[in-house]
Amino acid sequence: MSAEPLEIYLGEQDLDRGLREDVRFGLTAEPKWLPPKWFYDARGSELFEEITRLPEYYPTRAERAVLAERAGEIAELTGAKTLIELGSGSSEKTRLLLDAFTRRGGLGTFVPLDVSTSALRQSTEEIAADYPGLRVRGIVGDFTRQLDRLPTGGRRLVVFLGGTIGNLLPVERAEFLTAMRAALEAGDWLLIGTDLVKDPAVIVPAYDDAAGVTAEFNRNVLRVINRELGADFDPEAFTHVAAWVPEREWIEMRLRAERPMRVRVLDLDVEFAAGEELRTEVSAKFRPEGIAAELTAAGFTPEAFWTDPDGLFGVTLARAD
Repeated sequence: MSAEPLEIYLGEQDLDRGLREDVRFGLTAEPKWLPPKWFYDARGSELFEEITRLPEYYPTRAERAVLAERAGEIAELTGAKTLIELGSGSSEKTRLLLDAFTRRGGLGTFVPLDVSTSALRQSTEEIAADYPGLRVRGIVGDFTRQLDRLPTGGRRLVVFLGGTIGNLLPVERAEFLTAMRAALEAGDWLLIGTDLVKDPAVIVPAYDDAAGVTAEFNRNVLRVINRELGADFDPEAFTHVAAWVPEREWIEMRLRAERPMRVRVLDLDVEFAAGEELRTEVSAKFRPEGIAAELTAAGFTPEAFWTDPDGLFGVTLARAD
């Protein structure tokens, strides 16, 4: 069975407008910042896949270990008929769930949602070929804006993996979880992956690897802005910084200007002082009681919480009340 034609709710014009708005707002703020979603052009996605294979980057391995051990239990607990994945990418880890649901039987539809049309087209065709009895229905959209486009009917399990929820600020997380609950029916399920608070000596190297891959990934956002908006950033004039912020229990990725410079972007002349830092990502780390409280406040009941053997990463299964 081939994948169904993609449902596209986010086009090139939407992405261009969003990039322009974010750049204008973020580069005129004090301090300056950019949202992490603009890392992920084709080159950025390749770099991130490389990051997930680095020895320092534990989250992908740890989350995969949880899913490998618990996928069968998740299939039994939820009895889902439709599996929805937010920010699906290649859906590599999700195959552990698809395998478990295939063994159990009863899953009819897989719905990956992602902003990248090309990546989604490739992954949906591959999954449709590998799981011939499954209806595969890809949605091109932004999980912060297009939750109302998710298919209805049947018992649904939404999966949000990779610790991506940590890229949202606390108020954004609350808004997202509330919108997620509004998009679901009572009895539907949410499976969410969260990186856990631990020794910063373990966390920081995952965002500042010895090979410099993460540094290149971080600077890639400047190359995206140069290409898409005709800006004149010199990416090599910015140093990658990964800083643990203990009072927030999150990592901040930043780009530090190594010299004073003026950058032309859109109709702006953006000044950088030597040593000034541009924040490009927040990656919050969670405590089990914290993510449970956030889910409960949004209208979910946490039913199970699992970690990998080393306690690095958590996966929570919650039911919509």
